[in-house]
Amino acid sequence: MEFVIVLNFGQGHWETGFPSVFAQLWEPNHPTPMQFGGSLPAMPDLVNAHQRWRSQYSSLYAHLGLRRLPDFEVENDDDTHVSLAEFNVLSKTLQRRLNQWLNAPSFQPIERSLRTRLSPHHAIRLIIVAENPQVLQLPWNLWDFLTDYTIAEIALSLPTFARSIEVPQLQSKTHRQKVKILSILGNAKGIEIERDRQLLQQLPNAEIQWLIEPTLQTVQDHLWQSEWNILFFAGHSDSRKKGCIQINQTETITIEQLKYGLRHAIAHGLKLAIFNSCDGLGLAYDLADLQLTQTIVMREPVPDRVAQDFLKHFLAGFAQGKSLYVAVREAREKLQSLEGDFPCATWLPVICQNPAEVPSRWSDWSAPRSSRPHFTRSQTITIAQSSLIITLAIVTLRWLGWMQPLELQTFDRLMQYRPPEPPDARLLVVRIDEEDIEKQNAGSLSDATLDRLLDVLSRHHPRVIGLDLYRDFPTQNPSLKQRLEQLTQRDQLIAICKRPDPMSRDLIGVAPPPNIRASEIGFSDFVQDEDSVIRRHLLFVSPKTISTCTTPYALSVQLAFRYLAAEPSPILPTFTPERHLKLANTVFLGLSDRTSGYQSLDARGSQILLNYRSLPPQDIAQQVTVRQVLNGQMNLEAIRDRVVLIGMTAPSSGDFFATPYGKSFPQRVPGVFVHAQMVSQMLSAVLDHRPLLWVWSPWVEVLWIGSGSILGGLIAWKFRHAKGFIIAIILNSVVVIGGCYCLLIWGGWVPLVPMLGAVWLTAGGVAYRFMIHERKLR
Repeated sequence: MEFVIVLNFGQGHWETGFPSVFAQLWEPNHPTPMQFGGSLPAMPDLVNAHQRWRSQYSSLYAHLGLRRLPDFEVENDDDTHVSLAEFNVLSKTLQRRLNQWLNAPSFQPIERSLRTRLSPHHAIRLIIVAENPQVLQLPWNLWDFLTDYTIAEIALSLPTFARSIEVPQLQSKTHRQKVKILSILGNAKGIEIERDRQLLQQLPNAEIQWLIEPTLQTVQDHLWQSEWNILFFAGHSDSRKKGCIQINQTETITIEQLKYGLRHAIAHGLKLAIFNSCDGLGLAYDLADLQLTQTIVMREPVPDRVAQDFLKHFLAGFAQGKSLYVAVREAREKLQSLEGDFPCATWLPVICQNPAEVPSRWSDWSAPRSSRPHFTRSQTITIAQSSLIITLAIVTLRWLGWMQPLELQTFDRLMQYRPPEPPDARLLVVRIDEEDIEKQNAGSLSDATLDRLLDVLSRHHPRVIGLDLYRDFPTQNPSLKQRLEQLTQRDQLIAICKRPDPMSRDLIGVAPPPNIRASEIGFSDFVQDEDSVIRRHLLFVSPKTISTCTTPYALSVQLAFRYLAAEPSPILPTFTPERHLKLANTVFLGLSDRTSGYQSLDARGSQILLNYRSLPPQDIAQQVTVRQVLNGQMNLEAIRDRVVLIGMTAPSSGDFFATPYGKSFPQRVPGVFVHAQMVSQMLSAVLDHRPLLWVWSPWVEVLWIGSGSILGGLIAWKFRHAKGFIIAIILNSVVVIGGCYCLLIWGGWVPLVPMLGAVWLTAGGVAYRFMIHERKLR
């Protein structure tokens, strides 16, 4: 919304002053104005400085290509050799005297009242009304008020104004979908107006009728024959005696000669006239008598380059939705870059406004929101066909598994960017590193060292110990044998075995430690994807009686069972009728053969997606080495009531695995930390309600991909004629990526790559088909 100020100077003269100056202020949404009064003193020096400035301006520009009538001559021979330095000094003098005049104490009540009610960020239309034509000729853009109010712009008006009379039937007609412009390109002798034509041709949603060096009769006919929004003229003009334009090499006409045709055009919707030509105030005043809403003219003779640059910047801003006043101010101020060659270029453009009319916007003429063009049948068919084809293509490619590697990589990247989480305080990892191994003179811990380690741990009351070491041989240490039996009898120790893996030609596996009950054994097997990354958590499988490793449960599951069973309110495992594991209210839903990005999945056993804790996988829990435990170099109270995992972290062990956080060899993590991640996932889901990863059903995913395809088609339809097509695609992609990222934080893995592919491919395909169709129509 814009504030409107009408500053009326009334009757007055430079020699006697202006005794009655009034400012009326209209605030948005208020139908009646406020009024403030003041006066201005006599200021003959100001008008003399302005007349001197105009004379020197004309002399300075006399030999340039101006858009003034060819018979222009310098009025004062004494100024034909004015220097640029002298002209710049005079320009500053004129600016200083104008502001001295407006800073008069008698005028300050008006300015103070306006400043009290206006904020620098307000958009303001400031209309100067005066009977004295010299007041309107002043360069009002130099007023200091506009320096403080950067979204304000000046317009000029004669003291008599009224609303235009529109044809009643016009209001009931359907709004046009294009802006209708009548463009008159007059005599181009000595100037270059082809550039004006090129600038107008770039306008969006514009229908332009070109009249190139027309006759008076041709102009009259077109004013009567159609309904116009904008009248544009480029060529030679003049206002020294009466406003006139040169429409061809032999005819120079006035507004009076077009009066009836213009009155008809104004009644039928003409709202704006642009005269990109010299000295147009006389033209604007004559059009104001016909109650035209607004006119944009050049107040002085204008060089070609200045006229073209102003038109370029103004049309760009106005057609993009900026108000006419904002567009004019920005275009005018951008002329400052030319003032090295064309001094005072920013002074030239000016709006002449009918205060009784509301300025129009570009969107007022190019189908308002309530009547924007609807889908045509052919457009609807194009979008529907393209969306269906792209959706089927993407779903088929996905079904065949061709998109699985990219979807998994995208899943990994989103996992890496989740908000960080703290380590799990319920876990403690005892690492067996290279130095520990070297002290044993063996590839793992000796029986004696393991006995001492379990002794220290058991004396500080862990809730359960997970021994991630293969010990498929009988121990020679009686003390260790006895200790293992005691710990397993108290349900405080879980050892491991390995199931056979035909894929790696391991048909036997690794047996569990002798003399440990089968109920205290968990398998150590991980499920790796084709790229060797561990993204799934294998909970349990059917026992294999012919195997040396017959336990149905994973090490992580056994440890979670023991920990939860020792809770103050014990939590014991149960199973749903569908054979899904249930702990308290948490159900661990097993994966199916096709699960989100997985389209070729061996889902045997009960598998869930592994929702890694959001931190480097090896930082899942507090860590100590075997040496630190045995030497008392740790707070032994940190053992109490925890899940303690003992495992190899020495590089020589080869027990390293790829995770979503990296699959190169330096980024792989020891298996004991993967087990810790799995234990943490189960405990956090049951005790902390941390979400397990979930997916949509295949049919919901198809609908999701289809909606993306339709969205892409709508983007192509909406933005196919605008530069915003790429921006719309980028913004949409950012929203989709952000939405999928947020869903992953909440536990949802939804198809991102197929969705983006559907949007991009459909948008591109539909835009291309629209372009081909429009070319055929041409």
